Amino acid sequence: METSEIKDVLMKALALDEAHITGDGSHFQVIVVGAMFDGMSRVKKQQTVYAPLMEYIADNRIHALSIKAYTPEEWARDRKLSGL
Repeated sequence: METSEIKDVLMKALALDEAHITGDGSHFQVIVVGAMFDGMSRVKKQQTVYAPLMEYIADNRIHALSIKAYTPEEWARDRKLSGL
């Protein structure tokens, strides 16, 4: 699966401001930014991002997924640490 495909799925399924996907083959790192994450626990944020990708995880197109989900305010503070 390509990083652009994952980005398209997430942008269509979730109300995101930004999505940054890196990785190769079946191991991916996902950074997503959206106001929808405000007030969510870290676990709930990850569940929200996993949901639209479950079919790709189930058929092994995505084998490993690392998720970081931010509100716009959190992203403004933490983006320097991510190098983006």
